[in-house]
Amino acid sequence: MPQVEIMIGGRTFEVACQSGEETFLRAAAHMLDTEASSLSTQIGRMPEARMLLMSGLMLADKTAALEDKLREAEGRIAELSSAAEAQSSVEPQRVEVPVIPTEVSETLAELAAQAEALADHVESKAG
Repeated sequence: MPQVEIMIGGRTFEVACQSGEETFLRAAAHMLDTEASSLSTQIGRMPEARMLLMSGLMLADKTAALEDKLREAEGRIAELSSAAEAQSSVEPQRVEVPVIPTEVSETLAELAAQAEALADHVESKAG
């Protein structure tokens, strides 16, 4: 079992951990050291047990706040998901597009051709 030396609040500690978890232990120790250093700056030197207790409580407070934010975000995601599901389950709106019957199109084409022929005839007489 590896032994890792960590520094918290200016004090060195030797801690055992499972093989492969050294990186995680160092990261956790760094977070605890940040809180302990902040306490030492504000309050000054204090007993080791009190420093570790206060630092742990400060981290727990931050963790609780993040968990609250996470629950709010998960709730919002659930709301948006259910709204999206409700919207997708609604029957699509039916839109009717008018279709011009073929006979009407053919009659209009004939009328246009006759109008053009008439216009050509009028032009030829006028000019």
